Amino acid sequence: MAVKNDFKRILVVRTDRIGDVVLTTPVLKALRDNYPKSHIAMMVAPQAAELVEGNPYSDEVIVYDKNKGHKGFLGFWKFVLGLKKKKFDLAIVLHTKRKTNIITFLADIPRRIGYCDTKFGFLLTDKIKDTRSLGLKHEVEYCLDILRHMGMKVKDAAPYVALNKDALAWARNFLQEAGIKKEDRLACIHPGASCVSKRWLKERFIVLANKLVEEYGLKVILVADGTDMVIADEIAKNTRYPVINAAGKTSLSQLAALLKHCSIFISNDSGPVHIASSVGTPVISLFGRNQAGLSPVRWGPVGKRDKYVHREVGCSVCLAHNCKIGFDCLKAITVEDVLKAVDDILKA
Repeated sequence: MAVKNDFKRILVVRTDRIGDVVLTTPVLKALRDNYPKSHIAMMVAPQAAELVEGNPYSDEVIVYDKNKGHKGFLGFWKFVLGLKKKKFDLAIVLHTKRKTNIITFLADIPRRIGYCDTKFGFLLTDKIKDTRSLGLKHEVEYCLDILRHMGMKVKDAAPYVALNKDALAWARNFLQEAGIKKEDRLACIHPGASCVSKRWLKERFIVLANKLVEEYGLKVILVADGTDMVIADEIAKNTRYPVINAAGKTSLSQLAALLKHCSIFISNDSGPVHIASSVGTPVISLFGRNQAGLSPVRWGPVGKRDKYVHREVGCSVCLAHNCKIGFDCLKAITVEDVLKAVDDILKA
């Protein structure tokens, strides 16, 4: 299908988790390359807005807040009518949900393209067969495939998060107050994740932190938010060496700026993995589950120096928090496995 040159106002829709939104950012650049004079906007949930603000390939960030400002029937219609007034002529729906398909339909956006599934996919004008659950390629490529389906050329698949001046200044001040010198090398550890089935053992993070200090001379920073702050606090209390505990102290833009200062980032499968990768910090991501569509093939970090660690334990279907075998996939990952990946990155 040839590219049509009459799209003047383009809306990119991705209202799910922060890591997923980061993996969508190559779409913005590809759209800008193909439509340099068009108005390009991105519709996101409130928690992800910081990650696309300041993106040079986007003109506008539209926040859809289903839990507060746009909650309920009246809030929903307020948002739809506001979106309708913006007169978009193309909507690229990258994460198909009932509400996003309904919203773009009711907003009278004439072209609506995305993966067609059972979540009101029939409302799309351009329906692409949804094979993402097979996990045959990375999520970035699944997103870009929608543009390719329209005949657009894609030159760059690298995720991008802009670093703003205030966040960079905050990170410098934070590290200075923590006693970090210019010559110090930093390792950042993120022990949290959205599900217990993604969280590596806390005790092994403690051993890992000690090894990073003893064997590599690194200064260790911990980051986490929400309920995972408790895990970070326990790691900080039980390491043999002082660590910088930044858990609960950063916004997403500040986290991105802090990660930019780090020599390496070690994390469970989670959103911060993709933030780190997008600012050029080498990543080691720890993966338990390997089910098609959930595996590192689709969700692993994408930087040139990034690595993931996974050990197969024979599961074909992941039961997540209902695991019947005690999360053997996570237990199978040893500290030595992670240190080998650290070696591969820092000694390359």
